[in-house]
Amino acid sequence: MKIVIAGGGKVGGTLTRQLSEEDHDITLIDSKSKILDESMEACDVMAVQGNCASVNALYQAGIEDADLLIAATNADEVNLLCCMTAHGLNPKLHTIARIRNPEYTDQIYSMRDIFALSMTVNPELQAAIEIERLLKYPGFLKRDTFAKGRVELVELRIDGQSKLKDVSLIDLDKVVRSKVLICAVLRNGKAVIPAGDFVLKEGDRIFVTAPIRNLTILLKSLGIITHRVKRVMICGGGPVSYYLAKRLEKSGMSVQIIESKPERCRHLAEILPEASIIEGDASNQILLDSEGLDGCDAFVSATGLDEVNMVISMYANNRGVPQVITKIGHLEKSSIWDVLPLGSVICPKELCGNTIVRYVRAMQNQTGAAVTIYSIADGQVEAMEFLVDEKTLHCGEPLRMLKLKKNVLVACITRGAEAEIASGDSSFQVGDMVIVVTRSGKIIHQLNDIFD
Repeated sequence: MKIVIAGGGKVGGTLTRQLSEEDHDITLIDSKSKILDESMEACDVMAVQGNCASVNALYQAGIEDADLLIAATNADEVNLLCCMTAHGLNPKLHTIARIRNPEYTDQIYSMRDIFALSMTVNPELQAAIEIERLLKYPGFLKRDTFAKGRVELVELRIDGQSKLKDVSLIDLDKVVRSKVLICAVLRNGKAVIPAGDFVLKEGDRIFVTAPIRNLTILLKSLGIITHRVKRVMICGGGPVSYYLAKRLEKSGMSVQIIESKPERCRHLAEILPEASIIEGDASNQILLDSEGLDGCDAFVSATGLDEVNMVISMYANNRGVPQVITKIGHLEKSSIWDVLPLGSVICPKELCGNTIVRYVRAMQNQTGAAVTIYSIADGQVEAMEFLVDEKTLHCGEPLRMLKLKKNVLVACITRGAEAEIASGDSSFQVGDMVIVVTRSGKIIHQLNDIFD
C-alpha cells in the first residue's frame, strides 16, 4: 500500500520503520531535514520536507494516490488539519491521527466524520490503560489479552530463586501444576521460540500464554505473592500520569503525583481533586523518602526522561516497593533495559504502533486479518489472534499433521467460552479464535499464511 506518514518523531519514526519492513510504499513528511535524512538512511522511504498540513507538501508526498495517511506530529491541531486537508484532496483516503489532549477526546469522537478521521490513537492513554491493568492484576511484568479477556499472554523474569530455573519445557507441567505454554523466551537480548527440550536459565524473560485461571495457578505454584494495590506513587505529571490517575481514582486507589513544574502542579490539582499533587524533583531521594516511598504498594516512573525514569525505578526497587513500573520512550535500547531492575517496562509508542499496524494489515486483507496483534520480546516476536472462517485451510485436522512455516507456533485455540493450550492433537473449527506466535519479520496477514 501507499502510506503517507506526517511527522517523524517517536511514533512516526517507529511506524516508518515497522511499515517499511512490511514492504509498504512509505513517504514521510517532516519540517526537519535531520529527521528525514535519518529515516532515509535507516529505511527505504521517500521524504518530503515541509508543513505536514499544507496542500503543497501533501501533493509532493503523492497524497492523491495514497491509501492511508498517518498524522503523528507533536501537535494535535496540526494532525487534525492534516487529515482534513488530505481527505479533501483524496476522498477515498483512510486517515489516522494521533490525538493526545484529553480536552479533545469527546468532540473528536462525536465529530470524527467532520474531521475525516478513520481512527484516532492516543499513545499516552494506551500506556495508562496498560499500567492500570498491571496494577489491578499484579504478579507479571506485562499482560496482553486475547479472546475477549479469556486468554492472556504474560511476561515473567526467571531470577536465581525461581522454581523455573534450569527446568526443561518438557517438565514444565510438573512445576507449575497447570497447562500453560511458554511461547517465547528472551535470552541475552535474543528471542527464541522454544521447543520441548529447551531449558530455562536464570535471567531469561519468558512469555507465557494460558487461560486466566491457569495463570492464577501458575503464580501460586511459583510462590509469587500478589497483593492488592491501595496506594500508588507516580513520578511525572505528564499526560500518562493524568490518564492513569484518573482511572486509578475510579478504582478507589490512593494516588500521589510528584511534578517539578509549579504551573503543571496547579493544573493537576484542579483536574485531579482526589489525588495528592506534590511539587518537587522526582529524582530527589530525600523527597521520595519523605513522601512515603517505603509505604506505597506500587511506584510508576513516568517523567519525560528515560534516564530519570530508570534511576528512580531502580531506587524504588532497591527500597523494596512491591511493584515498579517504568515508562520508556526509546525501546531501541532494550538490551540496556534488560539487565536493569526496572520492573515492568511500558513503551507508549510501541503500544500505539501495534494498533496502527493491525489497522494497516486489516486494510490489506479486509477478511481474515488479525483481530489482535501484540509485539513482545522487545519487538522480536509477534502474537496474533485470528478468527477461523470458511476460507481457512485444514479445519478439523490435528496440528501434528500440519506443516507450519519455520518459527511459527499455534499457541491457543478458543471455542466459545473454552480456551485450550494447543497440542499436537488439537484442531480448529470455523468460528474458533486461534492465537499464533511468530518471529518478527515473518509477516502473517491471515491465518492461512502460517502454513508452509
